[in-house]
Amino acid sequence: MEKLKNLRKQRGFTQEYMSRIISTDTSNYSRKENGDVKIYDEEWEKLATALGVEVEEIKEEKPSNVVNFNDTSTNSGAFLNNYYNIPDYILDNQQNYINLLKEQIEVLKEENKKLKEQ
Repeated sequence: MEKLKNLRKQRGFTQEYMSRIISTDTSNYSRKENGDVKIYDEEWEKLATALGVEVEEIKEEKPSNVVNFNDTSTNSGAFLNNYYNIPDYILDNQQNYINLLKEQIEVLKEENKKLKEQ
């Protein structure tokens, strides 16, 4: 949502001011501006009007991190679909942890190899 953020700053508007335009609190607006929370079309229109631009000039669609979980554990024949929106910082944290575990696996493989050679 860099277009929105940059234009807001150029106009000298605060996040608090923008949050009032879309009738939300400042922390929620901040999450919207950072792409963590969806900005709805009605909100895009209000924001564009406040900034004096067309919606197309500021609207950006960030692909959401949605996990689709199909629960087939029941024998009812019906499928239950649950969709979860996972914030980027959680995915980044998990990826860092996976990389750390991979490094540890390589160290243990080398250690195992040395022990076998003895």
